[in-house]
Amino acid sequence: MKKILRSGYTTGTCAAAAAKGAALMLVRQALVSEVAIELPTGDSATFPLHGQTFTESSAACFVIKDAGDDPDVTNGAELHASVRRNPPRPPFAKGGSQISIEGGIGIGKVTKPGLAVPPGQWAINPVPRRMIEQAVDEVVSEFTIKQASFNIVISIPDGELRANKTLNARLGIIGGLSILGTTGIVRPISAKAWTDTIDAALDVARACGCQNVVLSTGRSSELAAQKYLVDLPEEAYIMMGDHVFYALQACAKRGFMQPVLACQFAKLLKIACGHPNTHAAASELDLDTLRGWSEAAGLSPGIISIISQANTAREIAIVSGFEAGLMRLVAGHAVRAAALHAPGIEAKPLLCGYDGGVVVSSGDHNVGMRKECCNEK
Repeated sequence: MKKILRSGYTTGTCAAAAAKGAALMLVRQALVSEVAIELPTGDSATFPLHGQTFTESSAACFVIKDAGDDPDVTNGAELHASVRRNPPRPPFAKGGSQISIEGGIGIGKVTKPGLAVPPGQWAINPVPRRMIEQAVDEVVSEFTIKQASFNIVISIPDGELRANKTLNARLGIIGGLSILGTTGIVRPISAKAWTDTIDAALDVARACGCQNVVLSTGRSSELAAQKYLVDLPEEAYIMMGDHVFYALQACAKRGFMQPVLACQFAKLLKIACGHPNTHAAASELDLDTLRGWSEAAGLSPGIISIISQANTAREIAIVSGFEAGLMRLVAGHAVRAAALHAPGIEAKPLLCGYDGGVVVSSGDHNVGMRKECCNEK
């Protein structure tokens, strides 16, 4: 029987729950063990609170993030919130209390344009910020002194350490994690977190003035591309993982019409075969198709024999010595497949070897992209 995967909650939801819990303790001057908050979807969720403390003017607690069955770097993180009431000072605010939100330990700050939050601000995205404001506003409305102001600080004690396992620094988020979420819920084994990162990275690249981008399927290929295309800024490098055609379509939406595809031969063949996702579980390499292409192109009997006897694409590349004609053939099919999934795109494959370098055939602009193909400034 197939296991039903369990959903979890975003950092934004957990931060809002912690903030509401702290606000309740401040208002009631009593410990609170759990809180319920409304999610952007209209559903509600209840969260146990930990580390509760309060005084006459402030309160704090934290919620432990449960990402469900989704592999999430923030799973198990402590989302802390402190709420402090400041004494009212004239001129009094009209229409109720004022609420300010800022980041504390483990929350990143934005340093590059193109993200949902402008440079210089805490990396607390708009939807989580609204959730925190609404959750606290529901509580502080019980105060008889409506003109008071309330300062909310969100923190994650080990957030900076966890952020080292993310692409935050590449995106220009320095010093910790982001507070994210649009629905409040984390769907298990969802690709959305990755595709959201692709979108954010492309927005940063555009905002930083990049003329083109390099889409990499993995870190090894990205490192090879960075050594080869030495003059490109770091914002131009986008880690797309297996989400090739999503990344290509996202490039087209932003006007990056000649993205470089940095990948090794096995991934390049998957792209050429038209698979929208290059994960092993999402596509199967069809070496028979490669053999058919090679026969139709009139490649040598030796190459046909290597393909016929091979078990993997990597084996074909290595045994053939990355034979130029074969590499050109697969790169050409990859270019055409990319254009089918993202009309108008003219992808530029950059074939990376298994030794950390780039496979370049003299005069071959489909396989080894020269720097001029990147249109860098």
